[in-house]
Amino acid sequence: KQWYQRRVAITAGGVNAVGVGINPGQAFFLEMFGTMFLILTILSTINEQKGHAASYLQPLSIGIAILVMHIFLIPFTNCGINPVRGSVWNIITGQASSEILIFLFAPLVGSIISVLVHNIFFVSY
Repeated sequence: KQWYQRRVAITAGGVNAVGVGINPGQAFFLEMFGTMFLILTILSTINEQKGHAASYLQPLSIGIAILVMHIFLIPFTNCGINPVRGSVWNIITGQASSEILIFLFAPLVGSIISVLVHNIFFVSY
């Protein structure tokens, strides 16, 4: 019961924080992986070289990717896969700490890695 109450206290109010049972390194990896999943989904669905013409399925697949990442990450970090969303609310509410760097840099690192992965494995030259 105490574990559940602490987790609810962390995720309440939209403030991002490292959840119970994980360390900052694990939180960084989770946020980085979440951003990679989202960016790879976006890059894969808008790739016209592979015949993915604009349609109603692109926003649907991107929305499903965001939903999946929120379901997976909210219990651990409150899902700050966007650097602005991951840091501004902490600053506005006065709850910013050194953990804010996780929510600033993990999405940036994840997006850089996902672009590299996409260009190496999914783009044919």
